[in-house]
Amino acid sequence: MADFTELRLILGDQQNGGHSWYKSQNPEILYVMLELHQEADYTTHHIQKITAFFCSMRYFKTQLELQGHRVYYQPITHRDAQASLAFNLQKLIKKYRIRQFAYQEPDEYRLDCQLKEFAATLSIPVKVYSSEHFLTSRAEIEAATKPFLMERFYRRMRLAHEVLLDSKHQALGGRWNFDADNRQPLKELPQLRSQYKFKNNLKDVLSDIKKAGLRSMGIAEPFNWPINREQALEALNNFIKTALPHFGNYQDHMISGNPYVFHALISFSLNVKHLSPIEVIRAAENAYHNHPNRFPLAAVEGFIRQVLGWREYVRLIYWNQMPQYARLNYFNHTQALPAWFWNGQTRMNCVSQCITQSLEHAYAHHIQRLMIIGNFALLAGLSPDAVDAWYLGVYIDAIEWVEMPNTRGMSQYADGGLMATKPYISSGQYIHKMSNYCKSCFYNVKLKTGEGACPFNSLYWNFIDRHQNLLKSNMRMRIPLINWNKTAASTKAALIQQAAVYLQNLSTL
Repeated sequence: MADFTELRLILGDQQNGGHSWYKSQNPEILYVMLELHQEADYTTHHIQKITAFFCSMRYFKTQLELQGHRVYYQPITHRDAQASLAFNLQKLIKKYRIRQFAYQEPDEYRLDCQLKEFAATLSIPVKVYSSEHFLTSRAEIEAATKPFLMERFYRRMRLAHEVLLDSKHQALGGRWNFDADNRQPLKELPQLRSQYKFKNNLKDVLSDIKKAGLRSMGIAEPFNWPINREQALEALNNFIKTALPHFGNYQDHMISGNPYVFHALISFSLNVKHLSPIEVIRAAENAYHNHPNRFPLAAVEGFIRQVLGWREYVRLIYWNQMPQYARLNYFNHTQALPAWFWNGQTRMNCVSQCITQSLEHAYAHHIQRLMIIGNFALLAGLSPDAVDAWYLGVYIDAIEWVEMPNTRGMSQYADGGLMATKPYISSGQYIHKMSNYCKSCFYNVKLKTGEGACPFNSLYWNFIDRHQNLLKSNMRMRIPLINWNKTAASTKAALIQQAAVYLQNLSTL
């Protein structure tokens, strides 16, 4: 049995083939990748999410071996897969007489704590490396102070990385943000594209998942996700060519039967580090510079803002505010999730469409997550813990550092405005404006009360009424509060009564 000088742990979301670790081959370094129940079972994950992680990890392991690296890989069917990460690492350190342990900074708080605790028990040296992926360091994040304003952060990032700037170091087009151009009413769309398809053999992974008895939600196929860097680059290039020109105008739109619209579908690839954020940003920026007539600045800026601004911003919130962030519940909401969160069987067509596609594809775009599922959850008073766990499990790109601020902060306002400047709630009119869901719904979006009235309408005003004291200091909620307080008492009573009926019968909506 060979001895190794150093054991280097590679977590499932650390598949960065460009990391400095791999620049040279050293036979005295053992790279370790582990499929573990603790990672697959800490919440109920979508079967496609588990499959994507295991498939991509196995492919990455093969690529490292082809480059001459020594890799120990443990599949989920191994007898030690049910043991903890610490147990497995300790066993390998002993078995291979390891003299130094190394790992990259985890992206999740729980793993960061777990590895720090494990490292403290070792009698050998421990070295911690950057994942060499993000555009902000953990030190910068820890030093950040409130208020955490996304727009200010985004402008600073644009300047620091010289993205979409003119010769005078000012924003191209004279505007830093073209978000207002993304909210046009849904009228007519260009021809929609289907998801780019990849042919991957899932048989062995799906068999191992079944043998290991892992619990999951959703369906396994069709599975069209990229699972390695080559496929991720294909997905990125396909997005640039076919969808980026339309992304700005239509990124907020929701279409029955087409979950993807003009979105990039590369968030899983980014989050497991097959793609780097800067190469994605430069690809979009170069498309604009090379073909400005084909790629509108508003579309390119809107896409780049998601990667350079929003993605880095939510990571700042997460690492600056954990662990207390995971316990925040500003509105003290405690309602359990209705059963249709696991089957999509609700008569609210918008909610049914978004949950059903989430269960079928492990995917919904940001407005579906925020303004349909999240909006309903907030209006109905669903527990942020339960909503958090569902979002973390159902989406293929949901890793806690990016999912939790988006869900608990942006969607559920459970942090009381630390991240978002207002609760993102709406009546049915917004959904009608931005989608074609209402045309085929059991409920009538034009009705606020009475038989067949859209639940979003009464639940919206009931939320405003119920939380007036918590909302009155928020300037962005001033107009809804004024409108509510001007409403006739009889109309208020009817809306609150209608909402009460719906709240008492969430499972049958």
